[in-house]
Amino acid sequence: MTDSLDIEPVQSIQSEDAWVSVIQKMDEAYTDLVQSQVEVERKNVELEEAKSFSDSIQSAMNDVLIVCDNDGIIEGVNRALTEVAGESESALIGRSITTLIDPSLHGKVQAFRERLQAQPVRDFEIELQGKSGKVPLSVNCTARLNHRGKSVGMVLVGRPLGELQRAYKELNIAHAELQLAQQRLIQSEKMASLGRLVAGVAHELNNPISFVYGNMHVLRRYTDKLSSYFDAVASGESRDALREMREKMRLEKAIKDLNSLVDGTMEGADRVKEIVNDLRQFSTSQESEKAPFDLGHTVHTALHWIMKESKYPVEVIDNIPRPFKAYGHAGQIHQVVVNLIENAVDAMETSEQRSLIINAKSDKDGVLLTIKDSGPGIAAKDAPQIFEPFYTTKPVGMGTGLGLSISYGIVSQHDGELSIDNHTGGGAIASLFLPNRESTDA
Repeated sequence: MTDSLDIEPVQSIQSEDAWVSVIQKMDEAYTDLVQSQVEVERKNVELEEAKSFSDSIQSAMNDVLIVCDNDGIIEGVNRALTEVAGESESALIGRSITTLIDPSLHGKVQAFRERLQAQPVRDFEIELQGKSGKVPLSVNCTARLNHRGKSVGMVLVGRPLGELQRAYKELNIAHAELQLAQQRLIQSEKMASLGRLVAGVAHELNNPISFVYGNMHVLRRYTDKLSSYFDAVASGESRDALREMREKMRLEKAIKDLNSLVDGTMEGADRVKEIVNDLRQFSTSQESEKAPFDLGHTVHTALHWIMKESKYPVEVIDNIPRPFKAYGHAGQIHQVVVNLIENAVDAMETSEQRSLIINAKSDKDGVLLTIKDSGPGIAAKDAPQIFEPFYTTKPVGMGTGLGLSISYGIVSQHDGELSIDNHTGGGAIASLFLPNRESTDA
């Protein structure tokens, strides 16, 4: 009897422990359930936000979006497609994509679906059956993959060709306006350079014009004497009177001088013609074809103009061969050379010794012209910016900051190279390389 009483409390205790354990398990299960519910709700919120984000992007797209399975059945579209097709999203989903495409292009669509297995399709042109007729599209298409990387369909994004054509037209107009602005900028800088060279050019023109003017005065006097003599001959003057008239007017000397006076006048006129041609070649805004030209003559002309206009003497060491042929637009290269020599001369303004050394050489690839000055050289902070538009180290009003930038552009258009560096012996050296005709044609 005693043993039976002892067993009952033990069983009671064990039973209570079991219930406690069950309750604890239930609490844990409930806690896990609550946490799972919270996690599910959080995931649902994130999923709704992601869907809302995706829908907003698709709605904002102006390009047509079509999502299909591997059989071409539409699974998703955006607002742009519903507007083009004139049908609702629900009416489009579940249909074959071929129902939206012109029947004559079904074969092409099947071909690009096969190509899609190997690589994305770019800029493929198709025509959709729109509510207002056929709508040409430029389509990009990529495969749609599942989480295992297996293809489950395709995604097409298309832009109406009308919009593309309008965009291309606007781009072409902007490009044409930019080219026109560039041409005007080049011409403006050219005229500014010419303005700075007016004094030198005027002096260069004055010499032959003065020579021609003087010769013409002498010829006028000789003409008057000869006219008087011929009048006397026509009036029947005696031989003695005519001889005396010839001696008095020194007609023999005048007759001997005629050839030299005419030759000198022609030489002066030719020189004026050369200067005018150089000016016209330098200042013209018309684009000419590239052709062989004498780079030596171009450099010498630029030197004459700039040295005549220079406010201080400069020793010029000219080592250019004569003639020195190059290939390109003579007028444009003339502008480049003027800018390089002008900059070199301006850089030596505060130098005690001013010297300009010009060298040139050619090889099978092209010609190389170097212009070295004895100025202070290029400051380290200025070196990276010397070819940038509107960058200048000259005082306000002394430079536009466009000369080197435009020169660099001109040389680049010639497939050449232009560089300006500090020389190891002091000063700066500008190097201009122009490829020969064979190199540019290649």
